[in-house]
Amino acid sequence: MRSQPVPILFVALLSGLAACVANPAQAQAGVAVPTVQIGARAVSTGYGIDGVIEPVKQSTLAAQTSGRVVKLLVKMGDQVKAGQLLATVDDSEAAVGSQRSAAQLAQAEAELRNARMHFERTRELRTQGFVSQAALDMAETQYKAAQAGQSQATAGARASALTQGYTRVTAPYDGWVLQTHVEAGDLAVPGKPVVTLYAPQPLRAVVQVPASQADAARSAREVQVQLGEGASARWVQPVRRSTMPAADPVSQTVVWRLDLAAQDAQQLLPGQQVRVRFIGGQAQRTVVPAQAVLRRGELTAVYVANERGFVLRAVRLGSDHGAEGVEIVAGLAAGERVALDPVRAGLAGAVAAASR
Repeated sequence: MRSQPVPILFVALLSGLAACVANPAQAQAGVAVPTVQIGARAVSTGYGIDGVIEPVKQSTLAAQTSGRVVKLLVKMGDQVKAGQLLATVDDSEAAVGSQRSAAQLAQAEAELRNARMHFERTRELRTQGFVSQAALDMAETQYKAAQAGQSQATAGARASALTQGYTRVTAPYDGWVLQTHVEAGDLAVPGKPVVTLYAPQPLRAVVQVPASQADAARSAREVQVQLGEGASARWVQPVRRSTMPAADPVSQTVVWRLDLAAQDAQQLLPGQQVRVRFIGGQAQRTVVPAQAVLRRGELTAVYVANERGFVLRAVRLGSDHGAEGVEIVAGLAAGERVALDPVRAGLAGAVAAASR
């Protein structure tokens, strides 16, 4: 790859940067800096895109009855346990309904006891011939009606208790409060969101792949998610991946969901941005190790070894291939050697160490 000329003003900027890095007070004569020779090598190719971390289990809890929010017991960022009370809605009407149902149940049970005793007495009198069969049939009918009434009252009491339970919003599982949607005193209506929860594990990366790249993504032999940044960045494979069967008609994208292993997602947070790449085949690219690249603001450069030491040279970078290195689009030629430690290479008197 041929080296491209750098504008005069940019050369001045590079010279000033080199002077700042190579502070005479810190200069160390004869500092040996390891280098690596630049050349084309086979790297994995594919399509890269930004994604967002989302929890696999996330729930928006809504009110199931109408009333004023009496208490909101959590706030954003709180950790909650399954069954923990999160908010309460005014249950005055539900309490009155529950009392009414309890009274109706007590009345139905009393009527059932009376009907049962009357039926038993009538049956005994019938065996002795003191009452007619019609009287016994009437007593039996009243007894069965009382049984049905008691069952109906029991169901009503259960329904009232269930309605009163709707005034209590509880956590369905262990997790964290992502957002609260109401405050104490707000009006709650059925379906209105109250609290949004999420479980910290498992997590997944979600990407919106353009429809024009959908075929390339589906044909990729491997999908990887980048965790971390800089020298600590690493690429991991999702434990499971799924895609929507249709594209969004507005954004013209296809949603991919990539579930991450628990050990890989320990340091991730929902909403965090990650890089996802769909790896295809291999191609010859000129790459350098990531630690050889010096970044200062908008400047991206490397130290190139020559007979006098090192010279700072601006480069234009391409794709990041992870452990294989960063692609160099312009600024370096094949066969040149660059410093693996740009900080030490900027010291006065730095020389290239034995090649590797």
